[in-house]
Amino acid sequence: MKLVIGNKNYSSWSLRAALALELTGQPFEEIRIPLYQPDSRQKLLAHSPTGRVPVLVTEQGPVWDSLAIAEYLAERFPEAGLWPLDTYARALARSICAEMHSGFTALRSQLPMDLKRDQALAGLGEDCRADIARVVAIWSDCRARFGDGGPFLFGRASIADAFYAPVAARLKAYRVELDGPAASYVKTIYEWPAFKRWHDAALLERETL
Repeated sequence: MKLVIGNKNYSSWSLRAALALELTGQPFEEIRIPLYQPDSRQKLLAHSPTGRVPVLVTEQGPVWDSLAIAEYLAERFPEAGLWPLDTYARALARSICAEMHSGFTALRSQLPMDLKRDQALAGLGEDCRADIARVVAIWSDCRARFGDGGPFLFGRASIADAFYAPVAARLKAYRVELDGPAASYVKTIYEWPAFKRWHDAALLERETL
């Protein structure tokens, strides 16, 4: 398999797909195409019918969109346990991933992912604060109900963590004050070997958007 991604410092969608792919334990080739360059779209269209990242190139053809990639990987490698085993936990994990996939517009807008950043904003809008509060509530609920097996949202690392890792990175980069389960969860993400490898590579990138 080949995973086509954008800049590691900025592309949260690419990070989600990469972490999900890492969870399978399967080998893959990474194709990195810097975004917002004059030839970016042309290069992306060589792999992706949408001209966007991420896209997983399989033997049968491309799979695009991070949620579709995650579902494909979960079905192709069921032994990896990318979703929680418990029926309701699995449904909840899918629910919060769908919510992340389509929501939190204010958070995305005001706190774009920038793994090199370490500076608070002068102020956060009410919509952004509401998004952050919702994220914290999700993390606290999942940890309280299904976190006994480990430090991740459902105990062991899953697709849900792949989808919320970029949010954890945003909150840390913009120095959003957290406590309790939320602060512990951000620490868990930054100690996750798969995330650390991505983060370290992002720090070496030279592009600035």
